[in-house]
Amino acid sequence: MQYTAVYESCLGRILLAGDHVGLTGLWFEGQKYYARGLEPDHEEKELPMFREARQWLDIYFTGREPEFMPVLHMTGTPFQQLVWKLLLKIPYGTVTTYGRLAGETAKIMGRDHMSAQAVGGAVGHNPISVIIPCHRVVGSHGSLTGYAGGLEKKVDLLTCEGANMEKLFVPVRRTAL
Repeated sequence: MQYTAVYESCLGRILLAGDHVGLTGLWFEGQKYYARGLEPDHEEKELPMFREARQWLDIYFTGREPEFMPVLHMTGTPFQQLVWKLLLKIPYGTVTTYGRLAGETAKIMGRDHMSAQAVGGAVGHNPISVIIPCHRVVGSHGSLTGYAGGLEKKVDLLTCEGANMEKLFVPVRRTAL
């Protein structure tokens, strides 16, 4: 059985989801893949894991790094779970690139190479955003691409962490004439 609760953040409403093991989802309302994997017959219920997640988020949104981690239950393919575990190792207030993450993934898997696009797909399908910090991954030249919650939220999250935004940029979309 899955359970849900809501958290009102300074960046908008967040849906929390969990099961008997731990937190399985954290999505900004309206984001891409919103509530993906949530069972249709889930139940809204206040549970200790949600109080813990709210406490973590309260600390985080005041611009401080929480010194604890809520219990997570990452549900995905083995490849996705590997990438998500690597995301948890990205230090607070810093960024890495999809390419570097692909290199780390390849090394762990005993491969010479791993596609940055494959890693990007796993990063983009991270169901526990913010806590598993997929917003800390950027393009090779500092491009702020690929955040399911939207680029504006990615900028807000990195700013909240005090990340150096000097070399980061939102890509300009070009249209055909």
